Amino acid sequence: MTALEDRRPSVRTGDGTATSSGLYTYDLAPTKREGRRWGAYNVFTLWANDVHSLGNYAFAIGLFALGLNVWGILAAFALASVLLFLLLTLSGFMGHKTGVPFPVMSRIAFGIKGAKIPAIVRGAVAIAWFGIQTYLAAAVLSALLVAMFPSLASLDTNSLLGQSTLGWITFLALWALQVLIVSYGMQMIRRYMAFAAPTTLLTTCALAVWMFVRADGSVSVSIGDPLTGGAMWLQVLRAAALWVVIYGTFVLNFCDFTRSARSRGSIVRGNVVGIPVNMLFFAVIVAVLSGAQFTLDGHVITSPTDIVRTIPNMFLLAVASLCLIALTVAANLLANFVAPIYALVNLFPHRLDFRRAGLVSAVLGLVITPWNLYNSPVVVNYFLGGLGALLGPLFGVIMADYWLLRKSRVNVPALYTEDTGAEYHYRRGYNPRAVAAFVPSAAIAVVVALVPFFHAAAGFSWFIGAVIAAALYALIADRASPFRDVDGESIAVAAE
Repeated sequence: MTALEDRRPSVRTGDGTATSSGLYTYDLAPTKREGRRWGAYNVFTLWANDVHSLGNYAFAIGLFALGLNVWGILAAFALASVLLFLLLTLSGFMGHKTGVPFPVMSRIAFGIKGAKIPAIVRGAVAIAWFGIQTYLAAAVLSALLVAMFPSLASLDTNSLLGQSTLGWITFLALWALQVLIVSYGMQMIRRYMAFAAPTTLLTTCALAVWMFVRADGSVSVSIGDPLTGGAMWLQVLRAAALWVVIYGTFVLNFCDFTRSARSRGSIVRGNVVGIPVNMLFFAVIVAVLSGAQFTLDGHVITSPTDIVRTIPNMFLLAVASLCLIALTVAANLLANFVAPIYALVNLFPHRLDFRRAGLVSAVLGLVITPWNLYNSPVVVNYFLGGLGALLGPLFGVIMADYWLLRKSRVNVPALYTEDTGAEYHYRRGYNPRAVAAFVPSAAIAVVVALVPFFHAAAGFSWFIGAVIAAALYALIADRASPFRDVDGESIAVAAE
């Protein structure tokens, strides 16, 4: 028996129906309630790491450049944090109750085969951003190495597939580090999060204090002529909506992590500190960094790396750079690595387990040469923007099915059987009503996101798609079938 076969135990559901080897594996199985280890602190560390990523800082500082003053930025993040707390808590409760990862959770609404649709969309977005975030972290590492060893600058002048020799070295080093962490499973990811979170918070706080002192305690609250009145509040709403869209990926697969949560209370407590409190702290850090830099030289920075590079002490420069790299790796593992792993295991259950799927996902994130994607506005805006717009309708269908239609009643064992009479077999494994709600709402969301005519509403495409999909599904869903609530303890495996 191979190691992979050994992780695919043969079990029967509570009513005696056999699970399918194409649906049930060790990695996709529900987790036992006893032994779940993710407490409030672990949930908090997800957000402590993910919020303070380089990409998020670039987005938030960009709001300062777009004309929002400090108070407008704080208002945008306050509104976004409330919305995200509600969405992520509802999504997290689903994972805690069922104990299943996102690809399996999707079977409830889309069917045992139809669930591959949301899994593929979510996985494709994550793989692209995994490569891009690794590239951004590698750029910081390259800059640090050149600062420490100026002779390495000669390795940063050539180009091979759009990347210099030094760029390849730093990218592959961070790529391999993430593959190594993931190869030890979710338990190692949890431990890395616990280590990286306080490091991240202390570093960003220290960087803000240092900038505040450099600016003699004077921080610009705006640049030039800031937006006022209706224009300001419209930008606040757009910023809040875009911030939620950034987490449109995470609200889908938050259950990948909360399936190991000890209780609902741990999810709520972790989310309260990790989202509203942490996000407002993040907004204050952004305001201090960007405002202090503008006070010093009249320039608007694009990333914390712009400030880190100005640190005069080489030791402190190295520490700050390594912390930025550590937090970007942490955010990448959470938002962009775990999701495609489960998606790939769900697509190829006979060939892949968590570790193998992690390697395949990482290789895909490499071969797409993410630096070329990132440096191409057309690709980022149209390809990734279009895929991102699909996430809202998926979320709308799944949440409407779980909360509005079923009222959280799920027959977990039936998610793993191909029995034609089972609840989630629907029609040949697909729920035509879920697909019928998803397709038109997805089309509308993509059009709003990408067609220039709808530019003013583009930032709200995720919400538009989610609301339309939820409303359509609530209207056409089948309410005649009984909804049974059966836990998955009879087929569960130990939580990591």
